[in-house]
Amino acid sequence: MDDEARAVGPGPARVEGPHRRFPWGRRWPPARHGYSAAPDGRGDTYAALDLGTNNCRLLVARPTVDSFRVIDAFSRIIRLGEGVSTSGVLGEAAIARAIEALSICRDKMTNRGVTRARLIATEACRCAANGPEFLARVREQVGIELEVVDRETEAVLAATGCTPLIDPGVSGVILFDIGGGSSELVRLGRPLPAVGAPLVGGPPVPTIGAWASLPLGVVTLAERYGGVVVDRDLFEAMVVEVAVFVDRFAAQHGGAELDMHMLGTSGTVTTIAGVHLGLKRYDRRQVDGCWMSDSEVTAVVEQLLAMSYADRVANACIGRERADLVLAGCAILEAIRRAFPCARLRVADRGLREGMLVQMMREDGIWNGQAR
Repeated sequence: MDDEARAVGPGPARVEGPHRRFPWGRRWPPARHGYSAAPDGRGDTYAALDLGTNNCRLLVARPTVDSFRVIDAFSRIIRLGEGVSTSGVLGEAAIARAIEALSICRDKMTNRGVTRARLIATEACRCAANGPEFLARVREQVGIELEVVDRETEAVLAATGCTPLIDPGVSGVILFDIGGGSSELVRLGRPLPAVGAPLVGGPPVPTIGAWASLPLGVVTLAERYGGVVVDRDLFEAMVVEVAVFVDRFAAQHGGAELDMHMLGTSGTVTTIAGVHLGLKRYDRRQVDGCWMSDSEVTAVVEQLLAMSYADRVANACIGRERADLVLAGCAILEAIRRAFPCARLRVADRGLREGMLVQMMREDGIWNGQAR
């Protein structure tokens, strides 16, 4: 699936050896790498990398007067967390796939002259017994240092990245991020305008009322129940398991859904949107920000349930890489929809990486006249 329509230019060739060390995993005095920053700080080039249980994703961007412009991107399904739910460790094949993808990301950052970056790892590295050994191997073989973030940080970053898509006319939003190894739920209020100049100081600031991290994602759920042949009974069993965790959050933080909408970020919801729109090829420009009614979401889930595995593989918005995961994602979504019966869902092809970029730029005073 091509979910990186914002990328520009061909992928650069590798220019650095595998053992050169780069300090991108921590803040550091900007090394310009041949790129001259503008006096207001907007010449800096930023990178955000998210190594998840299922995907490895990178954005490289430069600030604009009130947001940022993506100049390069990378996304690859690597299934780093494959088998972790049963074995408790990252497998050698998965590690090799991750290191290959991370090497590509390193080269992109080098060639784009990145001066500031945050590189995070999530659930698979949090849970695997050999997570520290994997991080050390990445340091040695790729030359970058990954930061393993906790679930609260993951939820906050997702909220920060998705806040621009909140309908300003509602009282709040139920944000969800269905990941490979975990899923985050966040109840958001109306976003606050960012303070500063110009143009109110960049993207709006999320108002987080409550959050929860569910210890289930599409990879863990599909490994437990199977993802190739999924009948209605199996699907319902997955929904029931997820509902145990979702209902606990809804009991404390539910209500007022009639004046709220859902906001979803993940491969599950972008796939659902692509199928709903009947896209012959995934197109982020049509998916990001699109609205779906509750009945339209139901219709797509029913359509996916009626498909065979071969049908899902053949669908341009699903493909072989997601064909065995999409119904597990739909089960997680279904549990959330039942607990929070909102009439509308807005689809976000954005999230953690955008949240990291916004946070770094805010820290650097990009939008309030205090840039380095």
